[in-house]
Amino acid sequence: MQIAIGLYPGFTALDAIGPYQVLTNVPGVEVVLCAESTGRLSDDNGLLHLDIEHTFAEVTAPDVTLVPGGFVTRRLARDRDPIVDWVAATHATTTVTTSVCTGALLLGAAGILDGLDATTHWFAYDELAKYGANPTEQRVVRQGKVWTAAGVSAGIDLALTLTAELWGPEIAQAVQLGIEYDPQPPFDSGAPSKADPEILALVRAVSEQKEAEVLG
Repeated sequence: MQIAIGLYPGFTALDAIGPYQVLTNVPGVEVVLCAESTGRLSDDNGLLHLDIEHTFAEVTAPDVTLVPGGFVTRRLARDRDPIVDWVAATHATTTVTTSVCTGALLLGAAGILDGLDATTHWFAYDELAKYGANPTEQRVVRQGKVWTAAGVSAGIDLALTLTAELWGPEIAQAVQLGIEYDPQPPFDSGAPSKADPEILALVRAVSEQKEAEVLG
């Protein structure tokens, strides 16, 4: 089985690397990182650089696709970036099409979220709704073969849920133990419904500033 993680300049690292770490631990699975072109690809902080060896044109029929988020996804979705066309084309034959965080906007732009419940980073709920989706705060949302995960760290939960669905709960639990994924956060403020209003306002302001810098 081939799992393709579709990337683009400015992706959020944990969105992709969290699921990558889970899925590469599943026996017999081929995980492929691909983008519009080969070569160096940088994350949204410009600090992590990947050497991409496969293009979208080379990865045309994966069994599973996963698209991470990033502050640049609003523009990519709006401008019909090549990753949107890749998502639309591969979705026709995938077993499961997935996104993490604002990667859901790219699924929306590809026309596959219309009328479906879906999740993304809470900061992008309104943008997600513009593509016909029904935003929800659930951490992982399954709608047929379309699966979406909430912000950033939720990609690990999505990947483990996907592993359980495709290879069984024992494999998923073994992978979880192998990576010692046992979250015990020091604070219970990881969702907008749980965070104090002051914290919510702070994160919203920072996110708006970062997005404005990226989108110009």
